[in-house]
Amino acid sequence: MQTTLRPRRSPSRTETAFEAAVNVFLWVFRIILVLIVVLGSFLTISSGKFMVETWIDLIVNGAVQGGIYALVALGYTMVYGIMKMINFAHGEIFMIGIFSGYFAAEVLDDIGILNAGALGSLFSILVMMAIAATISTLVALAVERVAYRPLRHSPRLVLLISAIGASYFLQYTVRGLVGPGIFRYPVVDVLEEEVGLPILSALGLTWIQVIDIGSALAMMVALYLFVMRSKMGTAIRAVSEDKETAALMGVDVTRAMVTTFGVGAAMAGAAGVLYGLYWGQVQFYTGFIPGIKAFTAAVLGGIGNIPGAMVGGFVLGEAESIGSILIIDGLGVPSPGQLKDVIAFTILVMVLMFRPQGILGERLSRSRA
Repeated sequence: MQTTLRPRRSPSRTETAFEAAVNVFLWVFRIILVLIVVLGSFLTISSGKFMVETWIDLIVNGAVQGGIYALVALGYTMVYGIMKMINFAHGEIFMIGIFSGYFAAEVLDDIGILNAGALGSLFSILVMMAIAATISTLVALAVERVAYRPLRHSPRLVLLISAIGASYFLQYTVRGLVGPGIFRYPVVDVLEEEVGLPILSALGLTWIQVIDIGSALAMMVALYLFVMRSKMGTAIRAVSEDKETAALMGVDVTRAMVTTFGVGAAMAGAAGVLYGLYWGQVQFYTGFIPGIKAFTAAVLGGIGNIPGAMVGGFVLGEAESIGSILIIDGLGVPSPGQLKDVIAFTILVMVLMFRPQGILGERLSRSRA
């Protein structure tokens, strides 16, 4: 029996014209966005309305936010890299880390360790981060075992629906356990003090900003070394490239996936403590917006790339902190700081339009080739 191959249908004039119109519209939209950014930035800077100290504060705050976004984004990008799915429950894992740090801080404050000098406060923060990372990891592993592993070979849409369901389950389970109210972190006195070191004190940095940025960078370096230098990291990278081939070579695919979920959750839990100490409050809904922004950071840097998630987190944090003032204020829009979310996601759209693969996507893909 012969199989007749049908010739490929060439696009009609209408389809060609429509595609051309869409391309023209996209280019016009790009040009308009660039002009708005350039004009707004020029008007803001030329007005001289903001002092140098203000810009330094915005940059530091952007670095703090960016470090937290990057830590959470690493969980998104690692899971996507190994399972090709978006774990939308990751924001709730982050929220559970914030709550775990809060309850640990309450206990440490009650027994008098939280504010027992600089060493006592540092020890308390390390304990809080360890507890939050552990609890977040346990919850993430339970979600992986119940909601993801049985569906591993299902279509991606099924995994996506399961992830959304797990997200709502965790969110409203926490609400049922602790209530819908806002919980305020105990104040750590030493974190509010300015750093006494010469260079840092000149910038007006406080200890909480230094600890947030330093901890985020340290954890990113540790994760990068784990993935690139350890035996398990090699297994994770192998499974990410080709599950079937990795299994044939003796790699335990399930163990690699579970480790990926655990490491990503531990990073999110520790980031939750940094978030809670910096912003000072938490509620059951807290993980949703930061989780979406962390996912944005992962896409911005190049989804599936660990360095990309790191870069994307800091870029998004700075864009959110500086962009609303730098771009919007010069255009005469009242309360530009309230539009920081709009600026962050607009910059994401611009990057995806000009560079859809993300900031580091193409370079990393070429290096693999």
